[in-house]
Amino acid sequence: MFSGAIIVESLRVGSSLGDVPLHVRKVARVEVTGATADQPAVWTILEFEVEDRYAEPLAENLQAVLDRPGWYADFHDEREVFVVFPGRCFRYPRGDEHGRAEAQAHGRELGIPEPQLDWTD
Repeated sequence: MFSGAIIVESLRVGSSLGDVPLHVRKVARVEVTGATADQPAVWTILEFEVEDRYAEPLAENLQAVLDRPGWYADFHDEREVFVVFPGRCFRYPRGDEHGRAEAQAHGRELGIPEPQLDWTD
């Protein structure tokens, strides 16, 4: 089972995340310090779990619905990590510093502030 989080405001207006059954663990609204000019100051965070067989379809769906610029979603299990950006997904074994560094470099290219590149590895 994979677990992760999606910032609801990161989804493009008019898009939907369908065909992948997510088990919602928690929904929270948080005020964010350090949001970019393109990001709202309050985020809705949806924490979820997804069965292993749906991890790749979820990553594919997220690549298609995440908004630009500066958004991503991540999820992981005990073995590997998915970090999904609009149009691009990074998948690497947990603890793989090279895989994490590649994903973070891509995030920087999209203008994501350094403090936001802090997913669980």
